[in-house]
Amino acid sequence: MGIPIIDLFAGPGGLGEGFTSLLNSDGNRAFKIGISVEKDDFAHQTLTLRSFVRQFPPFELPAEYYQFMRGEIKLKELYSLFPGEHSHAEQEAQKLTLGKVPVDQLDEKISNALNGAENWVLIGGPPCQAYSIVGRSRRGGINPEDERVYLYREYYRILAVHNPPVFVMENVKGILSSKVNDSLIFQQILSDLRDPVNAYSELQGKIDDDLICPGYNIYSLTKKPVSTDIFGNPEYDIRDFIIKAEEYGIPQARHRVILLGIRKDLNISKPSVLTKKKEVNVKDVISGLPEIRSGISKGPDLNNAWKKVLKESLHHPFFNSIKDIEIREEIINKVNNLILCEFGAGKHFIKSQTSINYKAEWYLDKNVGGACNHESRSHIVMDLYRYLFVSCFATVHGRSPKLFDFPDSLLPKHKNVYLGVSGNKFGDRFCVQLYDKPSKTITSHISKDGHYYIHPDSRQCRSFTVREAARIQTFPDNYYFCGSRTSQFHQVGNAVPPLLAYQIAEVVKDVLDKVQENTLFTNTKEEPLYL
Repeated sequence: MGIPIIDLFAGPGGLGEGFTSLLNSDGNRAFKIGISVEKDDFAHQTLTLRSFVRQFPPFELPAEYYQFMRGEIKLKELYSLFPGEHSHAEQEAQKLTLGKVPVDQLDEKISNALNGAENWVLIGGPPCQAYSIVGRSRRGGINPEDERVYLYREYYRILAVHNPPVFVMENVKGILSSKVNDSLIFQQILSDLRDPVNAYSELQGKIDDDLICPGYNIYSLTKKPVSTDIFGNPEYDIRDFIIKAEEYGIPQARHRVILLGIRKDLNISKPSVLTKKKEVNVKDVISGLPEIRSGISKGPDLNNAWKKVLKESLHHPFFNSIKDIEIREEIINKVNNLILCEFGAGKHFIKSQTSINYKAEWYLDKNVGGACNHESRSHIVMDLYRYLFVSCFATVHGRSPKLFDFPDSLLPKHKNVYLGVSGNKFGDRFCVQLYDKPSKTITSHISKDGHYYIHPDSRQCRSFTVREAARIQTFPDNYYFCGSRTSQFHQVGNAVPPLLAYQIAEVVKDVLDKVQENTLFTNTKEEPLYL
């Protein structure tokens, strides 16, 4: 059956995908989602579809699923062919808004999903926009009235009521420095998670005698605690809670706070930590996808028209103003050797041979028969010239240029450009990802524009597709994202990388195995001996 999981603020299901990908020695899933909760329409559709996928044994998806991925049948038709699996998926993926759904209703759903199981895990990442450093900068700090600041209370309420043996909570690095009324909110979060009954009682303004919870020890997943305090709580430098994903085989520099909570009465004082791995670069994960060109937002969107536009760059004032001879030669070389992509600007599904140079067993599924969610954005001509410049600059200098490296005629007409040119901030508004390095963090901002995620291949002259972003986020190629392309980007950017979640699941499984061993040992030890 697998160890039950309750997944809160699930997004498209990155955490859940990692946990449910861990298999036991018998080939069955070590964990099973009881319910996953998400409020966004399109993310919930993706979540439901992936839940449907998990109703089938690992590596045994029906042919009709791949027909859907290729656009040969509609989602409604796929579900109609497998009504039982679809019904289970709908029960598992719940479209609810935490903080607004009645707690009695939510508690009943959780209890029904657990069905009396005592060994289970609570996972999730309360919305992070309120804690984001960039977001706080734009808003001028945290707004105490922003309800997202306190959605973690939904998390500790469930700890107080349901007492899972283990929990995993994820959030942005900015949560460590976030303040409300001059107080660090992270310290309050740690305190509340350690003693959720007391926190919930204070929130309610009354003591609920029915709530009994031993409390939780909060651990880092990357380091052992330096000591314990007088109450036995493990102590860390708060930066020890940051997981730098690139140090654990994830092809992007994604830094997130992830907490491991273990109920105090389980007597697990030394959980294992993640094992560092070799750095993985962008080229290793995206180079095996079909080559496509950018779209053109104004004018005919055809291969020859696209090629003509880029060739005209050699006669544009920006080119003549480039002083660096090597960059000029690189641009000339790339423009004269543009590829007329067989697949144009891409599409919903591209029938092709795909490959990857990293963990093929994780990413690839030969039954897909190509790449889905792999179509490029359309760009205005001046952005195409900027993309051409920055990618050629990176080829020559091994870094992405800042705005002060740009020719004046390529600078965008934006009110903050002068700050970037002067080197104060916003200097990397146009950022090419380097083939030989991990990507910059894939965030939800990728849904707004692709300027920060420019493809390193100048000949394609475009920003990342959803599938490329998904590969960098370590989603398998058979993971289908529902909704508009903007929504797909948003889902991918908000997710926890499934391959990182898989490694966390290994740590959690080890903890629960020890809990089981301790229980068996205690029961055996206390059992009376009859002669």
